[in-house]
Amino acid sequence: MAKCFKRMVTAVGVAAGITIGLWAGTKLTKETKVRDIKPYFKQRSPYIFAHRGGMGLAPEHTRIAFDKATEFNVEGFEIDIRLTKDEEIVVFHDAYVDRTSNGAGKVSNLTLADLKELDFGYHFTDVEGNHPYRGHDKAKIITLRELIEEYPGTLINLDIKDDPETYAGSLVPSLLYRLITELGAEDRILVTSFHDSQIKQFNLYAEGKVALGAGVDQVSRAFFLHRSGFGHMYEPAADTFQIPVEYNGIHLDTPRFIEFLTSLNIAVGYWNINKMDKMDELIQKGAHTIVTDYPDISYHLLKERY
Repeated sequence: MAKCFKRMVTAVGVAAGITIGLWAGTKLTKETKVRDIKPYFKQRSPYIFAHRGGMGLAPEHTRIAFDKATEFNVEGFEIDIRLTKDEEIVVFHDAYVDRTSNGAGKVSNLTLADLKELDFGYHFTDVEGNHPYRGHDKAKIITLRELIEEYPGTLINLDIKDDPETYAGSLVPSLLYRLITELGAEDRILVTSFHDSQIKQFNLYAEGKVALGAGVDQVSRAFFLHRSGFGHMYEPAADTFQIPVEYNGIHLDTPRFIEFLTSLNIAVGYWNINKMDKMDELIQKGAHTIVTDYPDISYHLLKERY
């Protein structure tokens, strides 16, 4: 037993020695890479982004929501995009229209004209359980082109929802880049996705000219390297991390992690933050962006405390 324990201790010591040696070697030879700051991030922080236009106050992704959000001085909109059957980019989250409209069907199987016929205020309820926006003329779907053109002073943080393995998903990166450049909106748009491959595919066209977010794989890699002491090995490929406060019991809002990312010129954002005290706490820790369903709450926070 004593011999087994001795061998185990020896093995642990060897492993520790290898790890320390590897850390020391990489620390000496690896140059930390820092992102250049894109024009998108050169306004004064913190940024407040209305999640889906501020879905706590009005039907998500509709002009009603975007109009309300602008009343509360948000810096931007956090939105999702999907491709229609006739290859129009629309501002929409779900694969199907059933949850938010009086219609049914998959977005990629419907034309823009089909979608324009639907009432996207149909299911929205206020705090009293009423449906104040049913039949409202601004409770309609909006295209990304319309959003960019109709809200010229607002930043847009968009998430590509279509899976890259689908036909719609395969087309979106190129169509999106073409639209952004046509409208001269390169400095107003941030492109992200849960699918890392969609971000990479988009950047094949953009070549670094448009701000990028980080997908799940990149966030995981950065966090693992940071926690294991090998943060100097991380090579950032994104301008911002927009992440939850906690994931599977792992806290992503520690001051050390925020400081690590900030030191690489990565803007750190958190979603969806709907309580004033939590917004305040994250801003105090150094968070750059707060994504919220309730831009009225963030408005009062900044007015009262900043």
